[in-house]
Amino acid sequence: MFVCGVLFAAEPNRLSPDEKKQGWKLLFDGKSMKGWRDPSKKSPAGDSWSIDKGALKAAKSPKLREDLFTLAEYGDFELAFEWKISPGGNSGLKYQVQDRFFVDDRQVKKYGKFETMANDAIKTRAITRTAATQEYVVGFEFQVIDDSGHSDARRGALYQAGALYSMLPAAKPMAKPVGEYNQARVIVRGDKIEHWLNGVKVVDGSLADESIKAKAAARWTTDSLVYKGLAERPKRKTPITLQNHGDEAWFRNIKIRPL
Repeated sequence: MFVCGVLFAAEPNRLSPDEKKQGWKLLFDGKSMKGWRDPSKKSPAGDSWSIDKGALKAAKSPKLREDLFTLAEYGDFELAFEWKISPGGNSGLKYQVQDRFFVDDRQVKKYGKFETMANDAIKTRAITRTAATQEYVVGFEFQVIDDSGHSDARRGALYQAGALYSMLPAAKPMAKPVGEYNQARVIVRGDKIEHWLNGVKVVDGSLADESIKAKAAARWTTDSLVYKGLAERPKRKTPITLQNHGDEAWFRNIKIRPL
């Protein structure tokens, strides 16, 4: 796709004159958290994110694991970004975010599995933002992962780089070797979405598709507030979020234009 090549040809974290004319806006300036909700400014101060060599970096095993949110909200858009992952790493970019809440991973054994624990946590809102907790974001995820080195990716195309995580599979493996930056795009027009990875469209589908609802129901159960958020999508204009999954990941050259 030639457009993709044009978008990433310039110096990272800069907009070309043509991009500005086309309505692109830079979401990350390469040196500050401007435009993002900086976790380090919260109380207690978050340690999930930093700026590293012109990239937003997800920290490995932070004390308080949370995603990074844009200040602005978006409905229909085209988003372009570059990402790279650490060996064996897992991360993601989420959009159409419907909810966010905290869970305590130390309670998984008590509940038997993560989903059961999360379903209770979103209902009670009893877990607060403290050290040793994790923020869970209910939204749709562009999967960022080491396809060859992470066990989740070895489960199949639903969990590999570029997939709509656990809902629509990546059409083919397109990720570059670990340590190299990948070029990605997400396009959202109403219910329709596209995921692009290194110039190839790897996902083309609809968030309203019954198969997506069925997969969400199978994972969360239909009486879950997580499921209802994903199936009904009451919020159509939401922040973009970068995921800290406990592994090092880097994001740069992040730009967006409304559609």
